[in-house]
Amino acid sequence: MLRYAITNRALYSGDVPQQQTALLRQTSRWAADGIDFIQLREKDLPAATLADLARAVLGAIAQTTGPTKLLINSRPDIAIATGAHGVHLTATAGERTAIQIRELYADASLPVPFITVSCHSVEEVRRARDNRADAILFAPVFEKTIAGHEVVPGQGLDKLRDACSVASPVPVYALGGVTLENAASCLEAGAVGIAGIRLFHES
Repeated sequence: MLRYAITNRALYSGDVPQQQTALLRQTSRWAADGIDFIQLREKDLPAATLADLARAVLGAIAQTTGPTKLLINSRPDIAIATGAHGVHLTATAGERTAIQIRELYADASLPVPFITVSCHSVEEVRRARDNRADAILFAPVFEKTIAGHEVVPGQGLDKLRDACSVASPVPVYALGGVTLENAASCLEAGAVGIAGIRLFHES
């Protein structure tokens, strides 16, 4: 089962520097454990701070011999400036495509990046596949709850199964409400792995 962890420093206590330190400790543990992907999703950080954080995570990955790749959420400029392994995009209309991101990397004389795209419908999945995404995050599979209250209803395993079928041969990761208990059912529906925020921060 492939694993795709998404960062959220707000899950840690303390001020901004303390949260970043805690997040770096966590990403180092992920890399040492051989997690497949780390998506740096700290959208509110200034560009320079985000770049410094990306370089620190890349440094932690470099200390291992595992497969971990760092993807930057929606900031190809930061990804290119830091030499990150790739970029995560949304399926929003007008967003840069995987094809365009690869062209930017090529212009910067960097290795071919790994591009993932988050999708919330079969139509978005089809578009991401046609734009040659390397992998798709389909969400939300299960309802997302915070403090016991449903926040976003899940689309269910049947929709995940449909997404995997339409995406083929592009691999799909299940995202949204995924737990250690229901992860196996996501694989049975056709997903190659699981993605999450709290799942990996708390497990």
